[in-house]
Amino acid sequence: MRKLAIGAALTGALALTGLAAPLAQAATPALVYSGVTVNKGKAIVVGTTATVKVPVTYTLTRPSDVTIDNKKTFAGVMLYRGSLGAFDNEIDADMSPTCTTTATTDTTVTESCSDTITIDPGDSLYEAADATTWKVAGFYAHIDSDLDDSDDQISYSTDFAAWGNKGKVKVQRAAKLTVNASPEPVKKGKTITVTGALTRANWETGKYSGYVSQPAKLQFRAKGSSTYSTVKTVTSTTGGALKTTVTATKDGYFRYVFAGTATTGAATAAGDYIDVQ
Repeated sequence: MRKLAIGAALTGALALTGLAAPLAQAATPALVYSGVTVNKGKAIVVGTTATVKVPVTYTLTRPSDVTIDNKKTFAGVMLYRGSLGAFDNEIDADMSPTCTTTATTDTTVTESCSDTITIDPGDSLYEAADATTWKVAGFYAHIDSDLDDSDDQISYSTDFAAWGNKGKVKVQRAAKLTVNASPEPVKKGKTITVTGALTRANWETGKYSGYVSQPAKLQFRAKGSSTYSTVKTVTSTTGGALKTTVTATKDGYFRYVFAGTATTGAATAAGDYIDVQ
């Protein structure tokens, strides 16, 4: 099981090593998470270096006698894949939710909360299996500590609980596309060769690698027009290479467009201008 990163976020003095870590015997309060929305319902697309800031909103209902101070007592959300009791991987929110009370009863407080999940591919994503649908869990954590060792004794106790399957979100690899139309200039009626490459983030190596056997649409936009039209579909080969030929008819821009897959985000190459004489 990977280290439960929530522990590091709670305090430098505490590093939980998983849900099997010793917990305090005090009763865990019942928190209710509902209406969880991650990244506004869209897939999270992550490359190899840039961090991605993911907004998350949810409704939290807690006992009125429980105070979430984000110092010793915490409540928030996390993403995980695998089972709640044995993560294959997990990513925590930034532990600084903004909550507004929307309703109260004699025993409960309901709040509308927002937070951010920061995904650093170098720290958070490890393998191709991370490109999948992740689940969302709400959690509660509390720490009591006495780190004054003047009497040759220290102590801390923790209480942690998580409630899984509160939502889902897809995490995808970022893709890149290039295009080059040549020769230029070209005589009208002659052959134009349009090459390019489709690559996607490889989180194991921290680089982009070729995405093979994938369809990419070759599109053309005439000079003076704002609309691209599909010319043909080209399938990527070794190293993600794309190559096809077309007949030169008029000045304009060629580009490749990749629609994406379940594991990989969409990509569009910048148009490459061709001068037809």
